[in-house]
Amino acid sequence: MNDILDFGLADLSPANDDSEEAMEALWTGDLTVLSQHHTTPNGSHSFVLAHDRSVTWGIPGEPQLVAIAVARDLRQSTFTFETSHHATASFAQNWLAERGCPLERIALHGGDYIKPADDLTLQVEQQIQKSGTRYEVLDTYTSDDNPSEAWTLVNDSQATQAPVRLFYEEWNHGAGTYTMREGAFPDVGVAQTWLDERSEPLPEPPEYSDHNGAVVRARIARIALSRSAGTSPTPQTGLDAPRASAAVPVQRAVQGRLL
Repeated sequence: MNDILDFGLADLSPANDDSEEAMEALWTGDLTVLSQHHTTPNGSHSFVLAHDRSVTWGIPGEPQLVAIAVARDLRQSTFTFETSHHATASFAQNWLAERGCPLERIALHGGDYIKPADDLTLQVEQQIQKSGTRYEVLDTYTSDDNPSEAWTLVNDSQATQAPVRLFYEEWNHGAGTYTMREGAFPDVGVAQTWLDERSEPLPEPPEYSDHNGAVVRARIARIALSRSAGTSPTPQTGLDAPRASAAVPVQRAVQGRLL
């Protein structure tokens, strides 16, 4: 983990008002850098995945991860600056990949990071990371209490059945692991009812049980094989190749699912 964050923008000017506002709204002193990548030549682009500690003092449930993309035009001495907040690392990585960051360069590896509990977690995360603009995010929630979880509710543009999908991440702090699962619902109301009641298991997507289920199992097997061989299953991409709330804001533990 690297806590040092320097975008090297001292001699450059924001290319537009949106970039200036995004930069001014971000307090780098509140960020813990989880992963970062800077391109060559001349450091034209920077991509950062960080935990925003200031969120833990704000409204409970707000997303704690921030993705940052910086593009420098050294000839014009200007830069563009974009940020996006996310509940889980895989959606932040997808956002960065859409802006040209190779996924393998923004991955979370080793160190103090909590580990995925199984290969299905890795499969679901890779599905999100490489989904492009497939998922329209409808809502997110993060809880550091009991249960320790984060979820992202989306509309899946490729789903022919149950198009509302819930990507649900739950952390086992004692074991130092987390799981990520995908649930499928016919509409947002049914999904919200499940979130409120939790009386039944998370309903699996229909494609898990049809002919595509074989594809899912094959991908999981490839992930398991690549892990045992010590290689990454992620291909190169990009430039280089309704919510519960508390009565008052309270501070919560710092990003228990990652650190």
